[in-house]
Amino acid sequence: MRLLVTGGAGFIGSNFVRRLLGGAYPTLPAGRVTVLDKLTYSGVTANLDPVADDPRLRFVLGDICDEGLVDELMGAHDAVVHFAGETHVDRSINEAAAFVRTNVHGTQVLLDAAVRHRLGRFLHVSTDEVYGSIAHGSWDEGCALEPNSPYAATKAAAELLVRAYHRTHELPTLVTRCSNNYGPYQFPEKVVPLFIIRLMEGGTLPLYGDGRHVRDWLHVDDHCRAVAAVLAGGRPGEVYNVGGGTELTNRQLAERLLTACGAGPDRIRHVEDRRGHDRRYSVDTRKIETELGFKPHIGFEHGLAATVEWYRARRDWWEPLRDRAEVLR
Repeated sequence: MRLLVTGGAGFIGSNFVRRLLGGAYPTLPAGRVTVLDKLTYSGVTANLDPVADDPRLRFVLGDICDEGLVDELMGAHDAVVHFAGETHVDRSINEAAAFVRTNVHGTQVLLDAAVRHRLGRFLHVSTDEVYGSIAHGSWDEGCALEPNSPYAATKAAAELLVRAYHRTHELPTLVTRCSNNYGPYQFPEKVVPLFIIRLMEGGTLPLYGDGRHVRDWLHVDDHCRAVAAVLAGGRPGEVYNVGGGTELTNRQLAERLLTACGAGPDRIRHVEDRRGHDRRYSVDTRKIETELGFKPHIGFEHGLAATVEWYRARRDWWEPLRDRAEVLR
C-alpha cells in the first residue's frame, strides 16, 4: 500500500509512521510511506529520526491547504491517514483562525483531491472532544456532536465534511475518535509532558480549576494500533471510538505524576479554569472491539512510568522545543 500520512512529523502521526515501518501492524503491510507536514510549532523532524534512513519513507515539507501539492501527492498514493491539524485547545481559544484554516479547509482540500484520484481509503483521525461533555455514561458513535471549544468545533466540522464526501461522492472514508493520548515524543505543551518537565525542573503543576475534570487516557502506541486496524478492516463510512479505559480526574493524573517523579502535593498550583472547559469525556468502545477485535494493550501505570523515564532520558529532544511551548515560557 502506498500511504500518505498528513501530520506525520507530529506526536501521533510520527508514532504511527515509526511503528508501521517497523512492522508493528501485520494487517497493514508498509509499502511506500509519504509524510506531508508543515512543521509548525509541534511538528518535529527528529520524531522521524529512527526511520529516517528507511528507503520506503519520503518526507515532504508542505501545507495540506496547498491544493497543487496535495493533488500531486494524492495521485501517487492508495490511501491517506489524516493526522494533520491544530490541536491545542488553549491556542484555539486565543486564536481560532489557524484552526479553521488547517482543520476545516485543509481537510476539504484533501477530500477534493481524494475524490479526483479515486482514493482507495481516507482515514480521518478525530477526537472525543467533538461530543462535548458528558456527566454520566459514555458516548457511542451515534451520539450527537456538541463541541464546546473552537478546536473541537473545527474537528467536528471536518468530520461532517468527511461524512458528506462519503455520501455524495462515495469516497471510502473512515473516522476515528480517540480519547486523550500520552507517550514519548508528545509536544511539551500538552499536560503529561508539561507536568513531567515542570517536576524535573523543580516547578509547580498548573492545575485548572478544582482539578476534577475527567479524561480517559490512551497510550499513543495503542491509539496507532487502532488506527491501523481501522484502516485495514474498518467499514467505509463508519466512525470508531478509541479509548484507553482509564478515566482519571486531572488531580488524580497530577498525583500519579508526583509519585512517579518523587515529588509531594505541595507542587500542585491551582490556576483559573479554562473558558468553556469540558467536565468529562468518556467513549463507548464496544464497536471497535466487536468489529475489529481491538483493545488497548498498555496499562496506564506501566505506560505512564515509561513515559516519565523517556522524558528524563531525552532532554536532547524536548529542550530545543521549550521556546515553542507557550506554557513553559
